[in-house]
Amino acid sequence: MGNKRNKVKKGRKKLFTKKDIKKSIIKIFQENVSRSYNNKQLASILGVKDMPTKQLITVVLFELEDQKMIIQESRGKYKLDANAGYVNGTIKIASKGNGILTTDDVTEPILILSHHMNRALPGDKVKVLLHAKRKNKEQTGEVVEILDRNEKPMVGIIQRSKHFNFFIPNQKMSFDIFIPKDKLLRAEDGQRALVRITDWPTHAKNPFGEVVEVLGDVGDHKAEMNAIIAEYELPTAFPPRVESYAEGIVDGITEEEVAKRWDFREVTTFTIDPKDAKDFDDALSIKKLENGNWQIGVHIADVTHYVRPKTLLEEEAYERATSVYLVDRVVPMLPEHLSNGVCSLRPNEDKLCFSAVFELNNDAEIQKQWFGRTVIHSDRRFAYEEAQEIIEGADGDFKQEILTLDRLAKELRADRFNNGSIGFDRVEVKFNLDEHGRPTGVYFKESKDANKLIEEFMLLANKRVAEFIGKQPAGKKAKTFVYRIHDKPDPERLENFNRFIQRFGYGIQTTSPKNIALSMNKLLGHVDGKSEQNVIETLAIRTMAKAEYSTHNIGHYGLHFDYYSHFTSPIRRYPDMMVHRLLARYLDGGRSVMESKYEGMCQHASKREQRAANAERASIKYKQVEFMVDKIGAIFEGSISGVTEWGIYVELDENKCEGMIPLSMLKDDYYQFDEKNYCIIGKAFKNKYQMGDKLQVRIAKANLQKKQLDFELA
Repeated sequence: MGNKRNKVKKGRKKLFTKKDIKKSIIKIFQENVSRSYNNKQLASILGVKDMPTKQLITVVLFELEDQKMIIQESRGKYKLDANAGYVNGTIKIASKGNGILTTDDVTEPILILSHHMNRALPGDKVKVLLHAKRKNKEQTGEVVEILDRNEKPMVGIIQRSKHFNFFIPNQKMSFDIFIPKDKLLRAEDGQRALVRITDWPTHAKNPFGEVVEVLGDVGDHKAEMNAIIAEYELPTAFPPRVESYAEGIVDGITEEEVAKRWDFREVTTFTIDPKDAKDFDDALSIKKLENGNWQIGVHIADVTHYVRPKTLLEEEAYERATSVYLVDRVVPMLPEHLSNGVCSLRPNEDKLCFSAVFELNNDAEIQKQWFGRTVIHSDRRFAYEEAQEIIEGADGDFKQEILTLDRLAKELRADRFNNGSIGFDRVEVKFNLDEHGRPTGVYFKESKDANKLIEEFMLLANKRVAEFIGKQPAGKKAKTFVYRIHDKPDPERLENFNRFIQRFGYGIQTTSPKNIALSMNKLLGHVDGKSEQNVIETLAIRTMAKAEYSTHNIGHYGLHFDYYSHFTSPIRRYPDMMVHRLLARYLDGGRSVMESKYEGMCQHASKREQRAANAERASIKYKQVEFMVDKIGAIFEGSISGVTEWGIYVELDENKCEGMIPLSMLKDDYYQFDEKNYCIIGKAFKNKYQMGDKLQVRIAKANLQKKQLDFELA
């Protein structure tokens, strides 16, 4: 009988990331539906021998059981759940009215063709029957049940005519929404509006909806920013009860509270932040010790002293999870009374902090460390530009202290890079706005020594806090904690990237994570200031996985840290508040918290962070298009920044605005997309357009409604 059992081939390709492991394990279970496996058997099948990857297999099994993909048949042995042919998830709309199902149950998105959508709408939670997967084809499925209709309004444009009124959503759908005349809320033709779907009768071709709010005219700054806020479901004003609760928090420190803390008020302390910042999360203190070493304090606003669990303020902060930085405003996590007042480490005021204090020698080697609650008094508020001038030789307040911190930071940075940390210094695009919010100019924000000084000490604190909790002696289980994790890059993407950069005469070593990082840094140094810098840096970032929050620590690949957390920005990030609470609990000898509860909180924070990033990008994209509206017909130099099956994206050298040349505009040949080589190639004449190629383009169209620039070859 034993010889007739299903056998799984050993010697599969070497696994690299958690995503790879998860995909491979799911495949093993799906190909062997009647068999059960434990973690050791799976490790053997997959050819895994190193302990960290074996631990990842165990983590993946826990996740798949939690997601009901597999069931535990006996202690430690799992088999495929009989109901795993169905998955639940949320629908997003792709092109041509097709849907994409995003779900935690499987590692890849599932394509739902338009004729299998069964009236599902964007944001609906649905049950999907998975189709049999064909080799080298994407997973498809069909909606069999709508579990929960998304009742949140959509952003789009009203189209009015004599007899009918329709709403065209921003999201690409294969139908418009019919708006009865009495549900228009006085919206005019061509205006932006928020619309909620009210009904979709079985006999009707289109769903029915009602206008919830008229946002204003297309192109109006206020209307467009409000549309982005609505589209990404960002919170607006704080509820009055939350504001009232926050206003009731007194900005005062009692002697009794001071007595519980390490008092740093007599130690030189200052903040270094952007010149327009109002919320100061972090301060640095510096003191020369009698033994010649330096005591460096990384002092972080003690937000959790004021924002207590199970309060209105706490619930609102958790729901928001992060501050969002649009081009013209901040959507804060905490009310202004706290973020810019009580918690902000403003100069010449006593403030409560949670601190990481290090004793460093002159080579920036840590001799001692301490974590706990403090009270500080900031002597000076520096803008980055002021601190940078001092570093570059100008006179100024606390000159010697800043120069010492800069020297120590450079030692820390060099050591970090030597150990395999990857250094991406990306240029940020910023806009000068007039009083009406219209962009009058573009400028670029670069990271200089003053920025890197702060970054280095924040990284040190984040790393050491995570190690303090997570790094335990062999045999001792670490207590549950919140980590900032970053998975290894996808090996196929890395291979494609390496092949691409060879055309410029470069290459990276892929034999080990550390060699990848070291050779990546060498590459970034080589391309600095060269014409190919932007395209290579952009592609290098795209090969990387996204960082996220988790209680399951797999380390931070990009920084090459085995343990990393977020401790340093609790005014604007909820995970930092979680870290503060857990650190305080464990310093006081408290027991470990429930891992599943905190993992759920981490996932919520990661989703909110992604939402914020998408909204920030949308606001920048809109301003880029608005900036180019009056430049139709103008010719610019640029580089190909992206290649897809529908067109090539070009980033302009002068202002970093990005637009697309549709393939339909390239009349000289029939072009085909070569994904592996980041190019399109003409079928007849073999003309090629590849990532990084320089082009001259003419601005053909600036579509404010779609936040889209169309270019044509000049």
